[in-house]
Amino acid sequence: MAAVGDGIHSDKGGIVPLDVKLADKILFGKFSGTEVTIDSDELVIMNESDIMGIIS
Repeated sequence: MAAVGDGIHSDKGGIVPLDVKLADKILFGKFSGTEVTIDSDELVIMNESDIMGIIS
């Protein structure tokens, strides 16, 4: 189970799309995001600003 949002709202009212897509492999810091467990799946919820890089 994984998801990516549509983007963030800009000051002008539009939506700025995310650079990260579903199924991208990412790098993030050890203490980034919030760890949650849903139906025995361990997930991390985080902002795009917490992502250090996308592995291609």
